Amino acid sequence: MRLVFMGTPAFAVPALEACAAAGHDVAAVVTQPDRPRGRDRQPAFPPVKEAALRLGLAVHQPERVRRPEVVELLASIGARAMVVVGYGQIIPQSIIDLAPLGIVNIHASLLPRYRGAAPIQWAVARGETGTGVTTMKIDAGLDTGDILLVREVEIGIEETAIELAGRLAVLGAALVVETLAGLDAGVIVPRKQDSSLASHAPILKKEDGRIDWSRPAREIHNRARGFQPWPGVHTTFRGQALNIWKTRVAPESASAAGGTIVAARKRLLVACGGGTCLELLELQIEGRKRIFAADFLNGQRVNENEILGGMS
Repeated sequence: MRLVFMGTPAFAVPALEACAAAGHDVAAVVTQPDRPRGRDRQPAFPPVKEAALRLGLAVHQPERVRRPEVVELLASIGARAMVVVGYGQIIPQSIIDLAPLGIVNIHASLLPRYRGAAPIQWAVARGETGTGVTTMKIDAGLDTGDILLVREVEIGIEETAIELAGRLAVLGAALVVETLAGLDAGVIVPRKQDSSLASHAPILKKEDGRIDWSRPAREIHNRARGFQPWPGVHTTFRGQALNIWKTRVAPESASAAGGTIVAARKRLLVACGGGTCLELLELQIEGRKRIFAADFLNGQRVNENEILGGMS
């Protein structure tokens, strides 16, 4: 089948590779422009562009996909279907109307749950035990299109958003190939989403990672797992910003106020809401390197009853 593939992040790469491996004619790959990255702020290729060039596919990087010349280009390709995975721009109706079989999107949730930009991160951060991937036909709404196929997976109790994303990317790649075959054969019946069951996964902001020590330890731990690689979870220590990279829900209880360090010798335990306790395992003072808790305790001479939190 002649396709146009639109995607940008690493999550989309397995899907592009799967489409090519399945024998589809990927006539064009549309991705975001190169952006500055790293300390030297040099322009870097999006992961999908790197994969497309490796596969010998034509790459297009328009600043705005809705511009008339881009729509004209896509129309000239004559694709039967398009595949969109994390492209990063809203697809206008003028492009939605181009492909006879429509535009197939891979969304990393069980729609209509977790519509939005960060479904994996929010599912983990909210303590979900299961999720999955959905292929849907893109319409003019935000993740509101008709559902095509769905696959469910469990979320590991200690699994991070990064780890889960890796699994879902592979699952989604297989599912989109199955979806394209089903659409081509006319055996998939799209079904409407029940919007009354919808939940949302908005784009993450830095302040989403600020730790509220009045929350139970399990909630803070889930956010530490979910808000990776960005914004992470963070607090303050002696007036300095402190990023918390890895945590564990401790079996100990604590009667101290949330944010109070209740053990600071071999383990770094912090009191949380509901009498619970969180162990900090890996952390980083802003501007310094990431270290284990034992090294932090030794280097900072941390005392019990010190308080984490406050404005950073």
